[in-house]
Amino acid sequence: MSKKKAFALRMNEDMLKAIEKWASDEFRSTNGQIEWMLMQYLKEHNRQPKKKDNSKDKK
Repeated sequence: MSKKKAFALRMNEDMLKAIEKWASDEFRSTNGQIEWMLMQYLKEHNRQPKKKDNSKDKK
């Protein structure tokens, strides 16, 4: 699993409330919803992160 890195994100209050509501509807945390939204956008634009080859670590 990839290491997660924390950073501050500023957004307007109305946008945050909309994301919090959506997250609640999907049974996700607000952070999880934002991560999901970003990953969906990356996939739609063929920009998702490359998967690391862990076969070397399993030896």
